[in-house]
Amino acid sequence: MISKVGINILATVICCLLSLSSNAQIVTKGKITYERRTNLYKQFDDDRMKKFIKEENKIKVDRFSLFFNDSISNYAYIAPDEEDQMAWATWKNSVYTNLNQGTRSVFMDMFGTSLTMKDSVVNRDWIITSGTRKIAGYECTRAIWQKNDTTRIYAWFTTDIVPTLGPESVQGLPGAILGLATENGGIVYFASKVEIIDPTEAQLAEPKKKGKEYTYKQLYDEMVEKLEGQPFGARVLEGMFYW
Repeated sequence: MISKVGINILATVICCLLSLSSNAQIVTKGKITYERRTNLYKQFDDDRMKKFIKEENKIKVDRFSLFFNDSISNYAYIAPDEEDQMAWATWKNSVYTNLNQGTRSVFMDMFGTSLTMKDSVVNRDWIITSGTRKIAGYECTRAIWQKNDTTRIYAWFTTDIVPTLGPESVQGLPGAILGLATENGGIVYFASKVEIIDPTEAQLAEPKKKGKEYTYKQLYDEMVEKLEGQPFGARVLEGMFYW
């Protein structure tokens, strides 16, 4: 027979286990707010451009929202309340991803010209490491993507948010990416807030097509031709297709 003390201890253990279980909630829908910090000194190595960049404005901060459920993610720029004098210096793409179909739509505004790129999601070869860090209250694991011979990208993802999604067009890990960074720290994304909500139909709706529609290859080939020989052509091309 279990004593009264034993029953009390057992009840306490059960309550603790139930509490742990409720805190380890798996998130399948909600909203993630990201803050992107861009070091403009590292992005623009041309002396003519550096005339516009001072020590006090070298770090450009942009904010983005990502509404999602288990089949849709909708990533968009959050416009600031006040006019941003350095708005020209960074890309502010919106990305709509159908996780079930494996397709993405990227909405770009290139120097006043709007365009839409529709294609498949990008498959990346991630290397998952033992590194961890906490982001927006979630324990995240570090992964590495070797983009090319000279470029390495770091991501931190959590399996507590189960859709494979992240900022820009980056996904493919077993959970949501809450942190993303270039190797030199020139561009860094970190989730500042995760809200467990049920997004509305409007928040998950695919944005209307803007301008001409392309596939990835069609847009890349056209931009290579148009930007050939231009002073900042290589920089623009890299920024458009970085992710």
